[in-house]
This record gives sequence, structure tokens and C-alpha cells, in this order.
Amino acid sequence: MEETNQTTVMDYVLLGLHGHHDLEMVLFVLCLGIYCMNLLGNSLLMVLIMLNPHLHNPMYFFLSNLSLIDICATSSFIPLMLTNFLQTRSTISFPACALQMYLTLALGATECLLLAAMAYDRYVAICHPLRYTELMTGQMCWQMAVLSWGTGFVNSLLQSILIWRLPFCGHNVINHFFCEILAVLKLACGDISLNALVLMVATTILTVTPLLLICLSYIFILAAIFRVPSASGRRKAFSTCSAHLTVVVIFYGTISFMYLKPKAKNPNVDKIITLFYAAVTPSMNPIIYSLRNAEVKAAVTALLGGGLLTRKFSHIYCCPPTLSVNMS
Repeated sequence: MEETNQTTVMDYVLLGLHGHHDLEMVLFVLCLGIYCMNLLGNSLLMVLIMLNPHLHNPMYFFLSNLSLIDICATSSFIPLMLTNFLQTRSTISFPACALQMYLTLALGATECLLLAAMAYDRYVAICHPLRYTELMTGQMCWQMAVLSWGTGFVNSLLQSILIWRLPFCGHNVINHFFCEILAVLKLACGDISLNALVLMVATTILTVTPLLLICLSYIFILAAIFRVPSASGRRKAFSTCSAHLTVVVIFYGTISFMYLKPKAKNPNVDKIITLFYAAVTPSMNPIIYSLRNAEVKAAVTALLGGGLLTRKFSHIYCCPPTLSVNMS
């Protein structure tokens, strides 16, 4: 069979749940509701951080970046997927598929790195409170954020170049709801050993390494908290990082479940699990920070009461005072 380069493919067919239209309608309603909740929750959180001077500190600076990632990541595939649910034939153009795969891969890696940056911020706040303003300067926060975004997008660019240089022999049916990198790789009819190697190395560096750094940070954090003499002091110290720890557990817990669980006999089950991971997890971050963070609750109350709108904006994202937790 004569090989044809992928550039001759004008569009791709997204198989989704082909033949299960009723189930796709159920997923349409669920995903639409989740997507709206994601947009509303993360947008509200970003507005609160922007308007409230008390939230202009490194932790909320990184959190606003995380909210932006969650909005962009879900927006890269959910609107088109919802449209395809209403059609009998789900298609996506080649440029849109390439962009979708690029964005989902880049934003996923960036989120891993930002979670590690947030863990470092909590480590400095708990273990070195007297040096917090010295170590977590505004310049340092921006550098860490830019490094996280830049690394994620450069890695995704490398992965995309390696994939789209492969011969695809005219195959254009993607067995998924969106252009996920592994699903696209299955269409290639050439040697994908280099792609698999680079993807494995990148996954280790950008996913596993941040997780190890997060675990190491929390080992030191817990050790410092246990040295606090009073129970109230320990609660106050732990409350500053409990929301972040919850987000990390949910994020990496769902990833571990997806890739470590036995492969389902029905491939549609794995596709639905991947879909809910990609759609549901981003919408939970604002809920977690709203329920477990007194500062965010106070900011919501002030915004609803109109108090934030009458305040002047202070300098954005300057470092806060040292935590008033007695670590001796």
C-alpha cells in the first residue's frame, strides 16, 4: 500500500461512542454542565484574586495561573466535542486536531510544574517563614511561572513535531472524543519507537519528577508542623497547604487510576474515564479552595457585599508578610 503523508488528510473522524447516541446525549448534558461550572468557578476565582489585595501573594498568584490552565485546557476540546455529540459524524480538521493535541499536552505538563511550584511556596512559608519575603519575591514567582509555561509548551512542540513527521498512510479515524496524543499515535504506520521513548522520558521529567518534589516538600512541611508546640499552631500551619495538598491528591490520584488500572474489556469505558478526568478535575480546584480556605471565603463575602469594588488596587502579586505561626 502506498504511504501517504498526513498532510493529505483534510480532516479526522473522532469515533467517540459511535453507535451509542443515547449515551452521547447523556454525556452532552453532563459535560455541558461541568464545563459551565468550570468556566464560572475558575473565572470567579481569578477575579477574586485580581480584586482583593489580601490575595496578592505567591500562593494565589500560582493559583490564578492554575485556574487559567484549567479554563484553557477544557476550552481546547470540550466545545468542539459538545458540537460533535449533536452530529451523526464527528469530525475535526487537521489544523484543529494538531492544535488541540498541542494545547492539551502543553497545559497538562504546565499544570504539573505549577503544582510543584506551589508546593515549594508552601515549603518556604512553613519551614522558612522568616525568609519567606526574601525567597518568594515577585520576580521569583514570575520566573517560576514563566518556566512552567515555557517548559510545558516547548515539550509539547517537540512531541508534535515528532508525531506529525510520521507517515499516516491516509488513516484518519481517531478512536477517542478528541485528539489525544496516544490515540493519534495509533494512526501512524511508521516506526514510533522514537516517539514512545521521547514521550516516556518527557512524562517522567514533567510528571513524575514534580510529584517527587511535591512529596519531598510535604515531608519537610509535616516535620515542621509536628514541631509546633500548640495544637492551634499546627492547625494553622497545616491549613495553609491543605487545599493545595487536596488538589495534588486528586490530580495525581486520577492520573494514577487511569494509567495503572487494568485495561477495560470495553474500550468505551477507558474513553469515558479519560473524558471525565479531563473535564471534571479542572472544575474542582475552585471548589476545593473555596471550601478549605478562609481567605477565599472572606473574599467572596466581600465581593458579594460590594466591598472589593470600592478598594483601590494595590501592587499585583507582591509577597505577603511572614506567616505568624510560631515554629519554635
